[in-house]
Amino acid sequence: MPKSDLIAAMEQVCEEKNIPFDSVVEAIEAALAVAYRKEFGNKLLNCKVEFNPEDASSRIYDVKTVVEDPKPEELEALAAEEKAREEQRQKGKREERPAPEENAENPEEEVHKFNPRTDIALTEALKMKNDAELGDEIVTELPVPEGYGRVAAQTAKQVIIQKLREAERDTLFNQYKDRVGEIVNATVQRVEGPLVFMDLGHASALMPPSQQNPKEHYKIGDRYKVYLAAVEQSRRGPEILASRTAPEMVKAFFEMEVPELASGTIEIKAVSREAGSRTKIAVMSHDESIDPIGSCVGQRGARVQTVMNELGGEKIDIIHYSEDAVKFIVNALSPAKVISVQLNEEEKHAKANVAEDQLSLAIGKGGQNVRLAAKLTGWKIDVLKDETPVEASVEVPVQ
Repeated sequence: MPKSDLIAAMEQVCEEKNIPFDSVVEAIEAALAVAYRKEFGNKLLNCKVEFNPEDASSRIYDVKTVVEDPKPEELEALAAEEKAREEQRQKGKREERPAPEENAENPEEEVHKFNPRTDIALTEALKMKNDAELGDEIVTELPVPEGYGRVAAQTAKQVIIQKLREAERDTLFNQYKDRVGEIVNATVQRVEGPLVFMDLGHASALMPPSQQNPKEHYKIGDRYKVYLAAVEQSRRGPEILASRTAPEMVKAFFEMEVPELASGTIEIKAVSREAGSRTKIAVMSHDESIDPIGSCVGQRGARVQTVMNELGGEKIDIIHYSEDAVKFIVNALSPAKVISVQLNEEEKHAKANVAEDQLSLAIGKGGQNVRLAAKLTGWKIDVLKDETPVEASVEVPVQ
């Protein structure tokens, strides 16, 4: 049986907007419900529509929930509110909904107000259904009009557009919310001042200055691999944060290049990074027969070189992780050779003594080596020249 033109059009919308077929059906049903109320001018109808895309037919129902009979003063208050809203509409003012009242005796208990659109009093419900009880739904089928007027059709069109946008936003959010922590291909879409917008294919991601590699200059059309740092839902759709500076990005790249990491045979225990310049990673092996550093470096440095190229030539130091704090600090300060380390467990403060010819190497250019070592180990590290600790002391706080 050939597809109807309507179903073909709906499937085309699904493909263009990357949304499920059911979402398009729900949008049409919501639009028909709004159009029906608009056409017949009855705001007390709680319309529910069942739409059949096969033959474009629909069935319309008024669905109301059975509640206790409203008190006379409640009905008077409802009438007064409706009158006030009508006066506002006649004056051309926007309708303002009153703030919900709180229950003074029990704030956690929600006070239900009788709503003539969605509720029906038990007394009235019993006239329609003899065994009606509180909480039941009274469903009344309504006549389906042969057509809708221009105003109702225009309203339905707006509702469909709005619902499709909401469905598209929800689909994109669901598509990317579970991908936080992944590396994805992206293209620079546009640059607005310090902000860079990356095209991920179906969605756009924002890369603020704090997530941009200072050694990279982003131009429209340039291709990069970015790290998805966060995904949040907003009124305008999913807000995706892309990063080229996250330390986790280095770990993700190594997991892509090193099979032993993916299998769990070796593990990256810590990463400290100054994007665009240098990174230190600490690795350990769960199999004594496998060298974790050699696995990450690869044959002739192929694996680490691939990661470095992805990071724009950033230097990467790979060291052995150790549960022993002294060994870990000694390894972290490499390539400098450390003579001895004194620890202050209470303040988590370490003093590393090195030979005079190793002092500048241990500290690094601008204090970078010792700073990265401090971040990697979690210890505050002072690098001291052997036998003259006071004069050559360099204190680097852990950030």
